[in-house]
This record gives sequence, structure tokens and C-alpha cells, in this order.
Amino acid sequence: MIFGDTPLDEAEGAILAHSRRLSGKALKKGRVLTAEDITALREAGVETVIAARLEPGDVPEGEAAARLAAAMAGDGIDTAAPFTGRCNLIAAADGVLSYDPAMLDTVNLIDEALTVALLPPYEVVEKGQMVGTVKIIPFAAPEAALKHCESLAGKVRVAAFQPVRAGLVQTALPATKQSVLDNTARITAARLQRMGASLGEETRCPHDTAAVATAIRAQIAAGHEMVLLFGASAVVDRRDVLPAGIVEAGGTVDHFGMPVDPGNLLLLGHVGDTPVIGMPGCARSPKLNGFDWVLQRLVAGLPVTRADIMRMGAGGLLKEIASRPRPREADDRQSVARKAPRIAALILAAGQSRRMGEINKLLAEIDGKPMVARVVEIIRDSKAGPLTVVTGHEAARVKAALPGDLAFVDNPDYAAGLSASLKAGIAALPADIDGVVVCLGDMPRISPAMIDRLIAAFDPVEGREICVPTYKGKRGNPVLWGRRFLPEMSALAGDVGAKHLIGAHADLVVEVEMDEDGVLIDIDTPDALTRYRRG
Repeated sequence: MIFGDTPLDEAEGAILAHSRRLSGKALKKGRVLTAEDITALREAGVETVIAARLEPGDVPEGEAAARLAAAMAGDGIDTAAPFTGRCNLIAAADGVLSYDPAMLDTVNLIDEALTVALLPPYEVVEKGQMVGTVKIIPFAAPEAALKHCESLAGKVRVAAFQPVRAGLVQTALPATKQSVLDNTARITAARLQRMGASLGEETRCPHDTAAVATAIRAQIAAGHEMVLLFGASAVVDRRDVLPAGIVEAGGTVDHFGMPVDPGNLLLLGHVGDTPVIGMPGCARSPKLNGFDWVLQRLVAGLPVTRADIMRMGAGGLLKEIASRPRPREADDRQSVARKAPRIAALILAAGQSRRMGEINKLLAEIDGKPMVARVVEIIRDSKAGPLTVVTGHEAARVKAALPGDLAFVDNPDYAAGLSASLKAGIAALPADIDGVVVCLGDMPRISPAMIDRLIAAFDPVEGREICVPTYKGKRGNPVLWGRRFLPEMSALAGDVGAKHLIGAHADLVVEVEMDEDGVLIDIDTPDALTRYRRG
């Protein structure tokens, strides 16, 4: 890659390294300079720009990020569309993140241009949560280094929680209070439920080896996939009552103790293929402890060995102490969960199609189906959702052309123009969205990949809250708006969209260049429809 001060005669097709603001136009960092950009720079008196020019063997940052993310992503992992050299890994299910840290180190040590950041291994994650990110540091990555990474990358995966049904055995001494046992059962059931598992039968028996063994065998015979033991007295040795009960039931004690506090006195064994866990006393509390770390993996179908437990000391000090307070909630599944943005889609399909004559353009056949149905199909295949359709003119016909499971909102004031449809649609959006892609019902040349690319560009933390698609530098539709702009959009009046808000918030706008011109094409006239059908 050639990087540095570049004469304008050599700058077309180069990647702008630093943003430049011209009169009436802003050229942002990372923009591939077009002939029109070069003309604008000349007119502004600029002679050179700092830019990057790719050479043979260079892989553009977006392509490189997507390739490395695909190599890393295994079961239970989705990849977002790449943007500015970044491609995020997203959990496709609730579960436990699993990967080999040595593999991650190996990949990151290959070349400074290629970086992968992941949450810690065995972190509990939620569906839709960002679990990692691939970032290409410069504007391109060396092909040779990228291929090396691809060959070494192990699969990062999310082991999904399974609907495990666990049995519970609690022992009692004469002084044991039934209320304590009741509370333990309640907390254990809640702990399992948070992972999609369930508590099956509970057995209470005397605190002696034979009774424990009988109870374990009965729980396994009842079909439980896991047996949890809670002793009236703490286990202090691997030959104590609970571990001895596992052995008498025909099982094996795999490990006693763990380098996690609270949770030191955990007991792990098995009878046949059924794991049996002796719960430490701290598990009577809903707060995070070492028992959770073992339980989470087992519910996710991940094996837990003696060596696995002995390696849990890194980060294993969970106890709250005065010098290091760490408040924990009852549901401490994830300390900081950065979720993929929830981007709704709003399809405006209320217009009167005045320039089409007597034809309702939204119902005109495109690729064998009504145009608006084609647009809905495209949006549904993207990562945007939920989807809301605004109807108005010929609402019954438009609805009849679309799947019945969509969310519809009627705009009785459709004759007042586009702003009325925006207002009606925005009022119907869910409250918990992060943004919305506003789509026109007459743009059948957009694609799911275009929508996904807008979503990948959206990042309010980095100041990218209005994502505008472009083709060869020309702006088009649909536009992704951050939630903060919805009140302003609802206040619009007349037959206008929200275009002027883009200018009013230029510092929060990011242009997202597309590979095809579908973002520029809407079908407003019979001639346009004919040209489209002819291809």
C-alpha cells in the first residue's frame, strides 16, 4: 500500500486518509475519491491530499475484515456486515462463549494490520450480544498475512444453553430448618431458569452416605440429565458424606475444591453419563459464585474436566471485600453486554402514485410479485426488524398484497404527504429500538446486504447516528436514523421527508458507499417502470 501526500492527478480511486471540509461538501476519512471529488478539491485550491493507494497483494479493509470474521465464526455466531475495516461477531443464541485463547494470541501475533478482540472465554452471552470484533488497522491488509490468519483461525462459537432438567438432593440434620431447604430449592430453580434449564424433582434425605446414594440413583432413574447435591453440612474432604454417596451410587468423584472464591468447596463427579455436582454453601445465595461457572458450561453442553476447574483461578476472586466492592445482581449472567443495535424498519406505502396515472405503483408487478411485496421481502431478509408498513391510499389492496403477519399502521392523512406517513409510522415503532431504517415502498433494487451495511455503519458512540447510502458519491435511500432523531422527524409537516435533518446534523452523518445503484432508483412514472422491467 502506498500512503502519503498524493497529487490530485494520482488521487482518483485513492482512499482519503483525513476528512476534508469543502464549501458545501464534506469528504470524510476513508472515502474512495471520485472524479467529482477531485474536481471539488481543485476548485477549493487543494493540490494534494494524504491518501492510501492499494497495490497488488493488498486486500481492502472491508473485505479483509469480513474474511477474517468468517474464518473465526463457528456455531452460534453471526457476523455483521463490515464497515470501516471492522466486522463484529454476534451471538446467535443465549449460551457460553467458547474458544481457545492460544488460537486468538496466534492470530493477533501474525501482523499488526489484523486484530481480533473477543470477550473472555466461557463468558455467558445473550442472543444479539456482540462477542467480538475484527478490526483491520490500516486501509488494507496483506493477502499473505490474511491467508495465514485464515489457516490458523479456530472457530469461536457460542454453545447454546440446552433445556436441561436437573434433579436436586438436599440432606438434612435434626437442626436443619425446612425454610432454608425451601429457599435453596427456590434459588436453584431460578438459577437454572435463567439459562433455559429447569429444576425437576427435589429429594430431601438424612445426611448419610447410603441415603444420598439412594437419592442419586432415584434422580437418575427419573430421567434427570444432571443431579445437584446440597449437604446440610459442608463437604470438607473427598471422602465426606456427599462424595461417598456418589461413589456408593456407582459413580466417580472427578474433583473436589476449586480456585474460585466464593465457591471453593465445589464437588464434581458423575454416575454413568450423568454429571453430579456437590454445591458449595455460597450457592444458597443468588449471587455469582464458582458453582455458576461450572453449571453454565454443563447446561451449554460443554464438558468440565478436573483440569478445567483447576484453571479457573484467573479472575476467580469473586468475593466482595471492602477494598474492592463489586455489587452483583441476582442475575449476574453478564457484567457488561454490548448488544448489536436493534434497528427497526419502516416501509412507507401510503402514497397516491400521482405520477403513475391510474396505476398504484406499489402494486405493479416486479419480479413476479407486487413491488411493495418485493421490498418487504428484501427488508425481511436483512438484519433489520421489527418491520412496520405504513398504508394509506388503497390500504386494503396494499395489505392484501403483503403477508398477514406484518405490523401495519394506517395513515388516514396520506394526502397530506410524506411527513404524515413518517409521523404515523414513528408513533407505532417499539420503544426499545436503537434506530430505524426508513424505506420507500417503490425501491425494489435495494438488497438485504445494503440494509445490513447501513446497520453495520451505525454507531452512536463513534458519532455515526445517521447512515446515508451512496452510489458513486450520490446520496440515496433508505436512510438509517438513530432513535434520538425520531421526535424531530415526527414534527415534520407537508410533503417532505427528513432530508433537511441530514444537513442540520451533518456531524452525525456517515455516508455508506454501495456497490450497486439500487439506492438511487425509485419508480415514480410509467416510463421508469417500463425501463426497470426491461432491465
